[in-house]
Amino acid sequence: MTKTLLEDRRTLWFVAGLTVILFAVANLPWQLDDYDQAKQAFTSFQMIKEGRWFYQQTPHEHVATKPPLVGWISAGLFAITRSWDTAWRLPSFLAAIAIAMLLFRAATSAYGTIPGLIALGAFGLNLLSPRLATLVRTDMPLALAIFLIGLLIWQKIRARTEWKPRERIYLFALLTVAMLIKGPIVYAFLLPGIALFEWRRRRVVVAGVGDPGKSPNVQSQHSAWSGPPQDGFAVANWWPWIASLAVFLFWVIGGILFTPGFFDQVVMREFVARFGETIHRPQPLYFYLPHLLHKFAPWSLLMIGVAVFDLASRRWRIGAAFREMLPETCWLVCWSLGGLIAMSLIPSKRLDRIFPIVPPLCLLLAAQIAKRNSRSHRSMGRPSESVDFDSTGHRPVATKNSATPVLRWSAVAVIVAILFTGGYTLFKIVSGYRDHYDALVVFGRNVRHEVEAHYWRYEVVSAKDEGLLLYLRKTHFIEPDRAVIEWNRGNLDALVASTEKAPALLGELRDASLSSLKSIERKKEQGRDYVLITH
Repeated sequence: MTKTLLEDRRTLWFVAGLTVILFAVANLPWQLDDYDQAKQAFTSFQMIKEGRWFYQQTPHEHVATKPPLVGWISAGLFAITRSWDTAWRLPSFLAAIAIAMLLFRAATSAYGTIPGLIALGAFGLNLLSPRLATLVRTDMPLALAIFLIGLLIWQKIRARTEWKPRERIYLFALLTVAMLIKGPIVYAFLLPGIALFEWRRRRVVVAGVGDPGKSPNVQSQHSAWSGPPQDGFAVANWWPWIASLAVFLFWVIGGILFTPGFFDQVVMREFVARFGETIHRPQPLYFYLPHLLHKFAPWSLLMIGVAVFDLASRRWRIGAAFREMLPETCWLVCWSLGGLIAMSLIPSKRLDRIFPIVPPLCLLLAAQIAKRNSRSHRSMGRPSESVDFDSTGHRPVATKNSATPVLRWSAVAVIVAILFTGGYTLFKIVSGYRDHYDALVVFGRNVRHEVEAHYWRYEVVSAKDEGLLLYLRKTHFIEPDRAVIEWNRGNLDALVASTEKAPALLGELRDASLSSLKSIERKKEQGRDYVLITH
């Protein structure tokens, strides 16, 4: 029954459909008031409105700290759709869908239909992926670029083929994309894992020299590095990594030379200060681990449970488990663990920054399910009728319709994930509308309709809410003193101001009064409301 449920195509389509729906609606009602969304959205807005294609500002006129690639994509999408909400959120949504599809395809081709379903469910039905899928941030596009690089390495290791020039060009292109999304942080997610894998590979090769029977995988140990195993870290194999960094440094040098404040705000404060404990609030070394266990549940618990039972079946011989681990599975372990360790060593931490290790964890879970399922069948005394392997000897495909314990655990995880993730997302959407999280969105839309109907000239008085400029489609705040001067000169017909500043302004503005347009009070931002001042 359990296996039939997991193999049923209707289960797959339900999980896939629910994943797409959650990706699309998890952030409703859409707004830009948290998670620095306004800063990212403002980059593409400024590109279109002011032609700042390489170096942008934040709504409060600080230097934008991220490279412009995602902003370019949003600007292009706006030119096509003429909708800013679509342009801002579609890049992350499409990246999330692409990762889900690639994960399912890779897991299914390597391990079978059931592990493919588990990989898809693990990526789509957790508390991280739906949240980031339409968030106006760079995390999901970055995760896609990193996943494509890691997947390329995984495929090379699994196929046991040498790196070709066109594949190095492909690697260079992906690294350059990642660099232009968020800078050299891509190295933290890949290079530690590559180093761990190379260290393990060399130990296995040395241990297997002269004794092929001791390590059956020795003869097929191919490097995760972009070159032949015998060359190791030869300089000729570094060029994709060095060339992509050179592209990023070209952008950085241009910013230092031509953008005032770029060195202090981007190089020193945004990058160098991440490794200190004075500017950005530091977090403990273990910060990511408990959060990842929680946000990635129930899949994190399933991974731990399968690993524990696998080690118990080996009588806790951890060394033997690692020696017998297939190279492609070892790469998934090194890739995930290396990224987690590297990001944990950086004092400045935030949960969304660890997201790029989620896709390889999903693929690793699929490998665990496939391996444990095959071991369970063999332990039941049916090795020949329960499991087949492909020509490379490492693709278990169950052929007998009997549920093993790991399949029962997997089915429970799928059901729990559907209920937990779906229920939590629904709760967040309902509470978001109930507490008026989109109050400024509605207010901005109403103000725009009003000023367009009357052809008013209007400005926005400086405020804490960065998203307010974008809701009102303005590129700059105006200071209160300047607003008074322009109003009294007859150059303004309307002003948007906070309820705190409005009384003082009314005393200085000639023939001014409050209109009926006022933002609804937001539960999470009480006391920060806005009104429209008109003649």
